[in-house]
Amino acid sequence: MKSFFHKPTFKVDDIISYAELVAVENTNVQKGMNFQIRPEYSIFLMSVRKNAPYEDEWDEKTNTLIYEGHDAFSNWVKKPKEVDQPLTTPNGTLTENGKFFIAAQSYKMSLVKEPHKIKVYEKIKEGIWCYKGFFNLVDAKIVNTGKRNVFKFYLKPVEFISKKKEVELPHSRLIPASVKVEVWARDKGKCVKCGSTENLHFDHDLPYSKGGTSLTAENVRILCMKCNLSKSGKILSLPPIFLS
Repeated sequence: MKSFFHKPTFKVDDIISYAELVAVENTNVQKGMNFQIRPEYSIFLMSVRKNAPYEDEWDEKTNTLIYEGHDAFSNWVKKPKEVDQPLTTPNGTLTENGKFFIAAQSYKMSLVKEPHKIKVYEKIKEGIWCYKGFFNLVDAKIVNTGKRNVFKFYLKPVEFISKKKEVELPHSRLIPASVKVEVWARDKGKCVKCGSTENLHFDHDLPYSKGGTSLTAENVRILCMKCNLSKSGKILSLPPIFLS
């Protein structure tokens, strides 16, 4: 397994700006799909907000993030939403859809030993993002919506236990986007203890390790880094995420 154990960056559920995202990744992440932005991993930008351009979703039964592929560029076709999502560009090279599709199929067909690693960032509102952690790309399909064919990529959340071991992270451990949006509005985008608007994090009031739920806004609040670290009984099992 490739090593991610280097300089610490974000922790799962950290609330960040786009500028902070760019600073950590050391590159402008302007596309929603970014294949091998580093040799060790790729990046997906996602949103399950109302009116989001793509239909990303969680399948709670299978603990899977289903990420929809992206449309053709408007300079390729007149109405991108009315044509099949492309596997290749007009000049025959692979699109981001194509690159991720081949990566998923290679793992599914046992042509590679390890699934492709993807870091996921979730848009909460304009200018506000949340880090969701690392995921394994385990499958990809071309799905007909009744109007056109779109790509669907299937990702499993993972937690790194050591340099050589990872485990699948239960869906119930992750805070849904709907809860994050509700909490952000309720807490007015600032730490509920000190009022800070910097270094924020979605925090469990009753820690998950002690039976607290991630699935309702009543047990989730916004804390800044200082207040989170000083909180007694704080969560200690967040996945460490590291750059190469």
